[in-house]
Amino acid sequence: MNHDVTLITGTEETRQALHNQLTDLLGGTLEIRSFAVDEQMPYRIEEGLLIYSSKLVEMEAAHVKGSRCHTITAERTINFEKIGRLFEIPQGTEVLCVNDTRQMAEETIDTLQKIGMDHLSYTSYYPGARTRSGFSTAITPGEIAVVPRSVASVVDIGVRLINISTLFEILEHFHLKQQLGGILSSRYTAKIIELSQKLAEVNRQTASMNERLMQVVDGVNEGVMAVDSSGKVTVFNSLMETYTGYRSSYATGKTLDQIFSDGRLVRFLQSSTEEAELFTLNGYSVMVYRFQWDAGEDLLLVFKNTDETISMEKAARRQLRETGYIAKYGFDDIIGESHPIEEAKAIASKLARTELPILIEGGSGTGKELFASAIHNDSARRHEPFLAVNCSALPEDLLESELFGYEEGAFTGAKKGGKKGLFEQADGGTLFLDEIGDISLKLQARLLRVIQEMEIRKIGGTKNVSVDVRVLAATNKDLRGLIATGDFREDLYHRLSVLFLQIPPLVERIDDLELLIDHFLMESHQADRKISPQLMERLKGHSWTGNVRELRNVLSYLITVGEGEWLTPDDLAGQPLFRKSAPVTMVEEEKHRAILRIIYELNRESGGASRKRISERSEESDHPLSEQQTRKVIKELEEKGLVVVKRGRAGTELTKAGMRYL
Repeated sequence: MNHDVTLITGTEETRQALHNQLTDLLGGTLEIRSFAVDEQMPYRIEEGLLIYSSKLVEMEAAHVKGSRCHTITAERTINFEKIGRLFEIPQGTEVLCVNDTRQMAEETIDTLQKIGMDHLSYTSYYPGARTRSGFSTAITPGEIAVVPRSVASVVDIGVRLINISTLFEILEHFHLKQQLGGILSSRYTAKIIELSQKLAEVNRQTASMNERLMQVVDGVNEGVMAVDSSGKVTVFNSLMETYTGYRSSYATGKTLDQIFSDGRLVRFLQSSTEEAELFTLNGYSVMVYRFQWDAGEDLLLVFKNTDETISMEKAARRQLRETGYIAKYGFDDIIGESHPIEEAKAIASKLARTELPILIEGGSGTGKELFASAIHNDSARRHEPFLAVNCSALPEDLLESELFGYEEGAFTGAKKGGKKGLFEQADGGTLFLDEIGDISLKLQARLLRVIQEMEIRKIGGTKNVSVDVRVLAATNKDLRGLIATGDFREDLYHRLSVLFLQIPPLVERIDDLELLIDHFLMESHQADRKISPQLMERLKGHSWTGNVRELRNVLSYLITVGEGEWLTPDDLAGQPLFRKSAPVTMVEEEKHRAILRIIYELNRESGGASRKRISERSEESDHPLSEQQTRKVIKELEEKGLVVVKRGRAGTELTKAGMRYL
């Protein structure tokens, strides 16, 4: 008998794999040649054993068989060494099984199922096959080129090898069964044992994971149930035992109507529309939530004790209050019954119901933060953090680190471990940016990006962090005027002023003066003190450029220096804002108006109204002033509340009272 073996396969990849398999078993005994149909083929094989890798190859290469040639068509099986990745695919996943022909694809599926890989749902695929889209995973024995491009994950289990029955047939043909049969059996048994060990390990890991999962499910502070597509309970945690009175071992495998006697509850759980409803179970008031991703799929049921939920919310509110991350005031805390303040509160209440940014404008001391706090407490975010920062109170670098936070080592003195910024701390809630008109153009650019993208990057950081924050901003400046001078970004202004709220000054709601005075006296435990009619008339005639804050300060002064039950105008004698000033001459008034006009013009131009520029511009007027004289006039105008002196390039600016005076 000729001891030659000729192997013919369909592809070069298959040829190499099967040639190596035969050489490993028979190489020391027989001479093995191999050819691939898609490569160079021999013209004719006259004698020896001819092995075809499949029936399809046998048909394609039938012409090479000589008259004295014996043939075997190989039966093939999965390469056990390559199937480890199949265990990583979740049970029930729909996968494409891809091969170069329909027969080969179906044979591959059949083999996988026979060796126990039946945890997946297979669909055969081959060139020319029509199948629905939507498959994310494909399995193939080396035919990667055939896999559709739309499939994201491809598991190559390698070329299918010749199975043990065909190998024994080859040994039988050459009378080598006694010599090599034991080796072949041992190798095959070792592969089976290895596969069994892998399956056992997967089962152990699955059991361990299920055990840990049940520990987690039992540890949550809510009742948890899962129901499979057949309507039977698969998960039943310890809290459900409390709510129903049934042990988990009894409930598992039962249907919903076998566990719950409340027909309304069962109908709700089996509903496909409702998602949450309140029920009473075993004396407990529970909110039941149902989650089902698609019709016919598993159902997750969560039972939440409403009494415990209320207690947790109270604890959360208490913790927020202790950390200072809570809005302290509501609309009821805004004192006043005049039309302007009632209108402002009504508008603010409407704005609170949205999620959009709000720009709050009002003079110093009008209560902008009070309104911001009330808006937060009247919004859907009322149970979330409320943080406030005064943008004019911090230098630029410090304000930047406060707003956005920093990573460890971002700068000298940076806290170990870094620090969360106010945007991160306010996540889910509201951030109030007071005096927004005082931030630099650099910070304006960063703030604009945060409001647009709702992402922040810490100082020294390399990645963006998503945040969910409602921004409320406030200013006592004319932002439109700052836009004209190039000191405020117009795009940021439009982002902040999607909604707008104007807080009336105290002089426009003077009817609220008595209410405010009574409130402040009571707050100061001075409710027995009274304001004389003469003093009330004097207070009502005041300009109140500092608004409610100024009123509070004046009352504090009156309470401190006044004696007896009644407070009178005499008690105001030492109060700076109420001192009687010397009469203003006509010349001084003209000079004041001239300087106010110069300041107004410089405010509209770029560069700001510094003392030097005011002095230089006054040379062109009827009232030329030196820088020292300019300083004196500006101080007089500031004391009258007609101008405000800013630090830096902004210089001196007109107040609304100054605009009216001019």
